[in-house]
Amino acid sequence: MRMDPTIFKAYDIRGLYGEQIDGETALAIGRAFARVLAQLSGKSVDQLRIGLGRDMRLTAPELAERYREGLLMEGASVLDIGQVGTEMLYFLVGSRGLDGGLMCTASHNPKAYTGAKLVRDGAIALSGDAGIQDIRRTIEAGLDTSGGGVDVGEPDDLAGASDAEELHARAQRKPYVARAREAYREQDIYSDFQLAALSFIDPDAIKPLKVVVDGGNGMAGPMVGPLLERLGLDLIETYWTPDGNFPDHEPNPLLPENRAFIIERVRETGADLGIAWDGDADRCFFIDDAGEFVDGDFLTALLAESLLARNPGSDILYDVRASWAVPDTVRRCGGTPHVNRVGHAFFKTRMREEGSLFGGEVSGHYYFKDFYCADSGTIPALLILERLSRSGERMSELLLPYRERYFISGEINSEVSDQRAKMDEIAQRYSDARQATLDGVSIDYEDWHFNVRPSNTEPLLRLCLESLRSREHMEQMRDEVLALIRS
Repeated sequence: MRMDPTIFKAYDIRGLYGEQIDGETALAIGRAFARVLAQLSGKSVDQLRIGLGRDMRLTAPELAERYREGLLMEGASVLDIGQVGTEMLYFLVGSRGLDGGLMCTASHNPKAYTGAKLVRDGAIALSGDAGIQDIRRTIEAGLDTSGGGVDVGEPDDLAGASDAEELHARAQRKPYVARAREAYREQDIYSDFQLAALSFIDPDAIKPLKVVVDGGNGMAGPMVGPLLERLGLDLIETYWTPDGNFPDHEPNPLLPENRAFIIERVRETGADLGIAWDGDADRCFFIDDAGEFVDGDFLTALLAESLLARNPGSDILYDVRASWAVPDTVRRCGGTPHVNRVGHAFFKTRMREEGSLFGGEVSGHYYFKDFYCADSGTIPALLILERLSRSGERMSELLLPYRERYFISGEINSEVSDQRAKMDEIAQRYSDARQATLDGVSIDYEDWHFNVRPSNTEPLLRLCLESLRSREHMEQMRDEVLALIRS
């Protein structure tokens, strides 16, 4: 079969529906995923138990069905939880002890996209370095049926058929259908997931705060909505109904144009807080009571502070882009900070290996040891609501010490054809500083620092810079480094 190899990204599989990913591609991915999981687990394919979920995209029902067909054709058993947020698929895999899971989603991307997020046992994410490229190679090598899998009948009448025709014909075989009935189950896990999420807080501590919520017509409404209603909040719900047409705005709150509405609503209503989720609702973003966006660095620091109060002495992960606010806060609260590579696969794997309590990324991914080291868009919202309720402080007051001391640029992208050469040039230009190459190149001076790292999928360099002197100094150094990058 023909397949666009660029759909296999660093952290997921993603592409345009119809042009790059269609039903035939999804079926092949399902089959290859089962084979790769078998290799990773050391089990035979017919021993595998794999979870399946899908988001609200218009193409999700069709493609989820084809993923399911591929998994079943190989001999795996499938537990289907239907339309859910991505973290619910992670919860399913972790809580049920499954061998892996596939979430049919394109996360925060526009309507035309589709894709899949993939995890192995323990809800550990597959990545380009571990698993995703193996799926690509398995498909490219050809998906013959030798060596086991589902009994799909005698192939005599398929001589000379194309790969697509063979797969379609095999999917229609009665033995396949019979086995699918035996190996396929549906289950509703909303109640179990909600109980697990609520265990992170004391629900009785929550006060009736006024909160604007923006689901971006994604999965936050059905996933998080019932929990927030149970807490007795004064909710102002916007774009709360799942709709794959995204009639209001794209489900990516990191883009300023997509959060303009919730900022306006917070200011209009005098709300205590605004919370916006991305499409598959595994990330949440906050707007404070003054209508200001809360940077992921500072949110990581606040969450670490709350969690360390209950778990003193724990290890906390943060990514190479983050403000020094994070390690400073972790040390102040008696924890041990550890800098980490960007990417959920790297965070989840290290947290599991080292037992870290919590990890936070600038991009809004927050990982919890007691949630199978997976990222969640629900738990951070609950923790912040509890923090505001207990402290009696406003969100802007909690953030003021950070905003007055740490001046950050945010992530800035620049198109660069030879990324490696440019990073070497940067390292040479700032050779008098402390340097690290964990992820890109990090340059640290006593009162300012920055990280430059390459995009995994585009000819871009990404800059994050911070100064402890002043906003003016941050802007001066930002412009200096950008001029070097773009020269």
